[in-house]
Amino acid sequence: MPKRERLEIIKDILEVVKNNRAIKMTPLLRKSNLSSQRFVEYFKELSDKGFITESVDKHGKKVYFLSEKGFRYLEKYKTIMGFINELEL
Repeated sequence: MPKRERLEIIKDILEVVKNNRAIKMTPLLRKSNLSSQRFVEYFKELSDKGFITESVDKHGKKVYFLSEKGFRYLEKYKTIMGFINELEL
């Protein structure tokens, strides 16, 4: 299995958040398929840049949602990959 590139890893993390709506940190880490150190680096960047937003659930636990910027990233990623596949690059 080839190594995932940076943009694909970001896409994978954002899709996990999107598909799980309000997700806690531990399940997000598990589903991201990254080491905890690499996950924290990516998560911090995505959070700092506004791709993922944080809230608190009714039990006082932090949960994470995909922001509008995160949704736009996923749309653009899909478009770019479609273009690459169409041109057989």
